[in-house]
Amino acid sequence: MLARRRVLRALGGGAVLAAMPARLALADAPTSRRFVLVILRGGLDGLAAVPPYGDPDYRNARGALAIGEPGSEDGALDLGGRFGLHPALAPLFAFYGRGEMLAIHATCSAYRGRSHFDGQDVLESGIATPHATRDGWLNRALAVMPTARIGTRDGLALGPSVPLVLRGAVPVASWAPTDMPEVEPGLMQTIAALYRHDAMLGPALAEGLKAQSFADQVMNDGQRMNQPPGPGRQQFRQAAQAAGRMLAAANGPRIAALDLGGWDTHANQGAVRGRLAQALATLAEGVVDIAEGLGAAWRETAVLVATEFGRTVAVNGTGGTDHGTGGAAFLIGGAVAGGRVLADWPGLAPGRLYDGRDLVPTLDLRSVAKSVLIDHLGLPPKTVETRVFPDSRAAAPLKGLLSA
Repeated sequence: MLARRRVLRALGGGAVLAAMPARLALADAPTSRRFVLVILRGGLDGLAAVPPYGDPDYRNARGALAIGEPGSEDGALDLGGRFGLHPALAPLFAFYGRGEMLAIHATCSAYRGRSHFDGQDVLESGIATPHATRDGWLNRALAVMPTARIGTRDGLALGPSVPLVLRGAVPVASWAPTDMPEVEPGLMQTIAALYRHDAMLGPALAEGLKAQSFADQVMNDGQRMNQPPGPGRQQFRQAAQAAGRMLAAANGPRIAALDLGGWDTHANQGAVRGRLAQALATLAEGVVDIAEGLGAAWRETAVLVATEFGRTVAVNGTGGTDHGTGGAAFLIGGAVAGGRVLADWPGLAPGRLYDGRDLVPTLDLRSVAKSVLIDHLGLPPKTVETRVFPDSRAAAPLKGLLSA
């Protein structure tokens, strides 16, 4: 029994990796189209990422955190005359110019509280009530897709931790870079042979070895990507690079979920430079890494970048912003009908704010997710309505977000 516990601890001992500010979870799907979900944990300040410089109340409302108009020193990158893109997101501006990026504003999940834990649960479960289910909307989507391709599995055992959005009936796993030393050649095969008759460990070890072999071949021509994780920026970029290359592989997965922390900017947020700008630059670099890794498959890809809630309109007493409601999201990829901003803009006048402090959300993020599932991944609308997002009748899918 002791030996069994040690093996279980070794297989599941990725608690350190699970706590990293960046993770990658992968799953197969019976389609040539790719979908990547990037979750920004902590609450992205959408008014900084996509500043509404054309709103007459913007500069007064934002104070020291206001981003300058396009054309001014360190000004925003113009997104069509009313909204801009934070200068730190400049690598994404090229996608916008090619019609491959939608900036989505005044959006939020169905959550209306201010708890990170509850907000992330609602974002990932797709259910309006926090902690109402133990599975995620993307796993439920996988469960209702047609039978997977012959010779593949629904999930790849590429790491120890799976975010809620991909937890559920369909088996998936996660991959993460590691600084752990290599084991002796053949050791894991020996352990797998030793436990091949064990009902639980035998299949898990066998599938894990298959998945590791796939990751080794895709990531570094048979050499493990065994670099020190380093700070969050490097971790996220490694995960993004892995996502692109693994999804590009002919026998690879088609669905990936990444997350990146560091968005809870209560203090010293900064405007054009500072803490938030650094996080935005990391996000932009990671999206570029995904695109470059995918290569030709980028034209069949959609990447949804979302967060659990926005942040307050006004600056707080420590140069930051507090938990808010409405915010911004992005839909990026070669399969996206972009080059525009999607927003039913509510305005920033004091009398028009949610709870007197936040941007009013006018678009449910589930409407965007439904569009991706229906128009990009080919799920039947009724199935998406009843099984993937069962309590979301008011959040109708949007038309025209994806290329034909």
